[in-house]
Amino acid sequence: MKKQTAGRDVLGALAPTFAHLNDDVLFGEVWSRQGELPARQRSLVTCASLMSQGLFPQLETHLRMARDNGVTREEIVETFTHLAFYAGWPKAWSAFSLVADIWGDEAAPPPGPTAPIEHGPFPLGDPVDRANFTGNAWLSMMTGPGATCSVGNVTFAPGCVNRWHTHPRGQLLLVTAGRGWEREEGKPARRLGPGDVVDCPPGVRHWHGAAVDSSLTHVAITPMAPGEPAVQWAEFPDLEEHRGL
Repeated sequence: MKKQTAGRDVLGALAPTFAHLNDDVLFGEVWSRQGELPARQRSLVTCASLMSQGLFPQLETHLRMARDNGVTREEIVETFTHLAFYAGWPKAWSAFSLVADIWGDEAAPPPGPTAPIEHGPFPLGDPVDRANFTGNAWLSMMTGPGATCSVGNVTFAPGCVNRWHTHPRGQLLLVTAGRGWEREEGKPARRLGPGDVVDCPPGVRHWHGAAVDSSLTHVAITPMAPGEPAVQWAEFPDLEEHRGL
């Protein structure tokens, strides 16, 4: 989780103990338990609770956090539509006005002639868990259980990127279709297209994904060791920065 300082920024002088509990305990300890429940799911639970109670100033703040944690406009709209029958119709009306302000018209239309999904020479594969991606993505594995190197064809829908993450033994990306971006921490974002190769060293934080108006497909080659995760996920990148690339 990105370190929170809102409590100290707003209430540090008035209520320092409350500010400490907000920044260091609620966000520093509870929200950071992403192994037990990823931040994306925590955002959905929190927004559902705040909407149900009609706490709209707090809901606005958490909707912005939810967007940054990878919750899509479609998901939050469906959540509030469902809750309208249990929490109250007027609350849903008020919540939808916040959603419109925060997500705006950023939701990409379904892929069509102007935004096809290009998956290169390999099969598109199956949808991946959305917890670590800001949109739709697909994976077609080329290696099976027990392999010492994970090789998979990964396709990102237009505008979809993944979280900052590291690979203990590094990763090689071979771009086969579409256009997108990759960024290593401390370096500017790098434009990607067919034929480009990304060699990410072990332990270096990076993110990658599609351009806002194009899908992206690459073959991800990730060495593994027994008992060691091939990837360690962190927070989402600055989505406003990505949209501006």
